[in-house]
Amino acid sequence: MTQLMNDPAPDFNDPLGLLMACHQRILKHCDTLDRISERLSSSGCDDDVRDAARQVHRYFSTAAKLHHQDEEQDFFPLLVRTSLKIAEAIHHLKQDHRRMESLWQQLEPMLTDIDRLEDPEQFSVAASEFAQLYRSHIQQENAFIDDTARHLLSAQQLNKLGRAMADRRQVRSRQS
Repeated sequence: MTQLMNDPAPDFNDPLGLLMACHQRILKHCDTLDRISERLSSSGCDDDVRDAARQVHRYFSTAAKLHHQDEEQDFFPLLVRTSLKIAEAIHHLKQDHRRMESLWQQLEPMLTDIDRLEDPEQFSVAASEFAQLYRSHIQQENAFIDDTARHLLSAQQLNKLGRAMADRRQVRSRQS
C-alpha cells in the first residue's frame, strides 16, 4: 500500500532525477558512517557495526564509483563547454571527486576489517572528513543540477545521458 502513496523513483529516462536520488542514498550512507563512528567510540564493534560497515563499504565500492563515472564521463562533458563559469564549477567538482577517492583509500581498509580496528579515533576522523566532503559536494551538485543543467540540456542530451548510465550498469532502459 505504501508503494502506491510514494512517488516512483527516477529511472534512466530521468537521468538528472536519478543523479539526485543517488545523492540522497550517498547522504544516507554518510549518516551511517557517523553512526558507526559513534558506536565504535561508545561500545566498540558488534554485529550491527559489522553489518553497517559492510553496507557502507559495498555502496561506496560499487554504486558511488558508478555515480562518479556517470558524472565525469557523461554528465559533465555535456556542460563543460557551455561557459567558463560552468567549466570552473565542473573543475572544482572533479577535484572533489579526486579528494573523495583519496579519502576512500584511507577509509576503505578500516571498513573492510572493522573488527581489527586499532584506532577508533582515526576511523572517526577519516569517516567524518569523508562524509563532510560528500555532504558539501552534493549540496553544490544538486544546486548545479537544479540551477544549470535542467535549463541547458536538451531532451536529446538527457536521453543520451540516461542511455550511458544504463549501459554502464548493463541495464536496458525503456528508451533503447
